Amino acid sequence: MTNSQDSLPELTLKAVAVGVLLGILFGAANVYLGLRVGMTVSASIPAAVMTVAIFRLLQKPGTILEANLSQTIGSASTSLATGTIFTIPALFLWGMIPPYLQVVALSFLGGILGLAAMIPLRRLLIVQAHAELPYPEGTACAEVLRATAAGAPGGAWIFRGMLTGGGIKLLVALAFLLPSAVELELPVLPKAQVALELAPALLGVGYILGYRQSGVLVAGSILSSLALIPLIAWLGNSLSSPLFPETTRLFSEMSAADIWSRYVRYIGAGAVATAGIITVLRGLPTMAGAFAAVARGMRRQTVSLDAEGPPRTDRDLPGSFVLGVIGLVVAVTAFVPGIFGGNMALVPRLVCAAGVSLFGLLFVAVAARIVGIVGVSSQPTSGITLVTILGVASVFAAAGWTGSAAQAAVLTVGTVVAIAASKAGDISQDLKTGYLVGATPARQQFGQLIGASFACWAVAATVLLLGTVYTFGSRDIPAPQATLMKTIIEGVLSGALPWNLVLTGAGVAFTGILCGVSGLAFAIGVYLPLSSMAAIYVGGCVRALVERQAKDKPRAESDPGVLAASGLVAGEGLAGVLVAGLVAAGIAPRSMDPIVSVWTGEIGALAVVGLLGYFLYRAGRR
Repeated sequence: MTNSQDSLPELTLKAVAVGVLLGILFGAANVYLGLRVGMTVSASIPAAVMTVAIFRLLQKPGTILEANLSQTIGSASTSLATGTIFTIPALFLWGMIPPYLQVVALSFLGGILGLAAMIPLRRLLIVQAHAELPYPEGTACAEVLRATAAGAPGGAWIFRGMLTGGGIKLLVALAFLLPSAVELELPVLPKAQVALELAPALLGVGYILGYRQSGVLVAGSILSSLALIPLIAWLGNSLSSPLFPETTRLFSEMSAADIWSRYVRYIGAGAVATAGIITVLRGLPTMAGAFAAVARGMRRQTVSLDAEGPPRTDRDLPGSFVLGVIGLVVAVTAFVPGIFGGNMALVPRLVCAAGVSLFGLLFVAVAARIVGIVGVSSQPTSGITLVTILGVASVFAAAGWTGSAAQAAVLTVGTVVAIAASKAGDISQDLKTGYLVGATPARQQFGQLIGASFACWAVAATVLLLGTVYTFGSRDIPAPQATLMKTIIEGVLSGALPWNLVLTGAGVAFTGILCGVSGLAFAIGVYLPLSSMAAIYVGGCVRALVERQAKDKPRAESDPGVLAASGLVAGEGLAGVLVAGLVAAGIAPRSMDPIVSVWTGEIGALAVVGLLGYFLYRAGRR
């Protein structure tokens, strides 16, 4: 750990302003990305690089502590986006579009619950367990701050990536110069298609994930597109009547997309749900150990009674703030009508508040420790949300609360808990970074509060904007996690699921796990279209090529290739939000055919994909 740097500026107006701006930008970009592919990317390292670059652009170079505080504020939006996109779009699918202020309130309550519950754990997890818990993203971000603050090259790649990703998205979705995907129907196999989406963000995600993880994703998608859909189509062609859950059309009248929507979607949902629950079950010993370790550490933890108080690098926000925030969250969820939607009676609201406090505090402690080992990218947020929803939905079903209001209430409890757990992982990484660079924990915690206070408005606005312009669950915005949560809640409360297809998906998930791959990644591939997963796989292949040619040089998570990939993600995400805003304002059309011929457009799209791959390769080789 660095020495105390008491004389260096830290909580300054410049740091706060830049952090808030980056939080809004990355929050909107992550909402767009998460609704596309069901995952978000950490904003800490990109925010750190962009902070230093903006400081230099303003000709007001800041200190490393200012840059750290700015990235702390800027990265606060990621956790809010994650929990919101995993659940809120399901309300649109039920036809219950939530009020803007409700989404803002849920996002903010989850954020401050995760923040407050994490504060008492800082000394135990960040300081006392420093050697045991590396917090990989937090450690990497500290190295990036040191390097960029010292003038190391490479930071410009994130801005190049943003310009490239945003420009290509505008060419496709606003100027309609290129098709959004290249598709090819295969002979022999009925309804079989291979496709590749022209999406800079997806190539960036693939580069960040690496070859193996992107390969697992595309393998699940190949199973859906080239095995399940053709098999169902072939068997269904011999039927003379519709097959449940389809009730009106014969298979001869259905396209590949129709078969996916009516059949394969349930198989994918069963696979994702099973893999998520298995992830939590397999992690139960770790979770129990984490919770026990936290409890033991809290009992042993003593507070300094020195008259001068603890040193600057060991100061947290006071206990009164922690207790006040937790009490506020419980009181608001229990007694403020409309937080969980509709005019629910007091007793169901009390059950919801109990679910928020029980699952929220439990999973905050668990998540904060788990991410110290596996990092934010591997945090089981989907499984945590599923367990919360299953627990609350079971209580509602036993009490006979099964209407639409009950569905919305169960879902929004999952929203708060998912955001709180995700927030705990995010601030843990930030506090680790601060510990390594000599920051003030209390100022970082206050910065996270500022970030959540601004980001909740941007995240809520972006979700509602995309939900208004597009259709959640469609090819444009699949919203896979929210669709899954909707399916699970309906199944528990009403039993209206095609369980044969769901259990088939469970078998698919077990198969992937027994093959030694990530069951959740494989299941997500089954659930999402091949065109998206193929683009991710291309990015993973570029990463493999770069690493193969530089295998004698260990590569850090902060290398220029990763920064360029993060720029592609942010650039396309922000451009996608801009397009949605123009469509909502009536300035741009929702969609139209590309202005070039089919073959010319598809050849051009493939050429652009190749150029994107070269862009990532060139950045990675630096």
